[in-house]
Amino acid sequence: MLVVDDQAVVRAGFAAIVDAEPDLAVVGEAGDGSAALRLAEQTAPDIVLMDIRMPGMDGLTATRLIADLVSRPRILVLSTFDLDAYVYEALRAGASGFLLKDCRPDDLLAAIRVVAAGEGVLAPAVTRRLIGTFAQGAPVPPGVSGALERLTSREHEVLLLIASGLTNAEIGERLGVTVGTVKSHVNALLAKLELRDRVQATILAYEIGLVRPRGTVDQ
Repeated sequence: MLVVDDQAVVRAGFAAIVDAEPDLAVVGEAGDGSAALRLAEQTAPDIVLMDIRMPGMDGLTATRLIADLVSRPRILVLSTFDLDAYVYEALRAGASGFLLKDCRPDDLLAAIRVVAAGEGVLAPAVTRRLIGTFAQGAPVPPGVSGALERLTSREHEVLLLIASGLTNAEIGERLGVTVGTVKSHVNALLAKLELRDRVQATILAYEIGLVRPRGTVDQ
């Protein structure tokens, strides 16, 4: 894991929490986006814990660049503010999750493991509120309408449930299918929509109006 924050004390704190776990390790620390990009290129970390507001190259720009690296590290964004337009743009740019800096150590570690497993950290209500606040009126990527038409009815249903904040297990229970079947549907819809993960799927669903900020769903 790569830890990125412009405050040395904060970096050290997060690094200590991570390194104390037998299945996790910090491979580098950076104080700004430029240093983070260099280290990410050199060390190819699985996860980048990314501060957003930093001097020089900020976390938003660094997220865009690091998400496009060949090694495809997953990025977990940290912010002091629960409604931060920079965080929303970072999620759009490829970050796989968002946590507040004052989160509990157990929540941080759980989020890291979820992201490492290929899922997106969307469970906290604050994340869905963040997306709902900034997604309205955001530009929709070209070609989305055609891609949506290629989804099967079940894939469309799964997309709505993902955007509503349900886990694969919860979706499986709702639809009466196995978790493995849900994963197959998720992978298929992500491929058709050319999305990185379920975080970007949720953002897209809000942007095109499939899901509304108050949680009501258009069928």
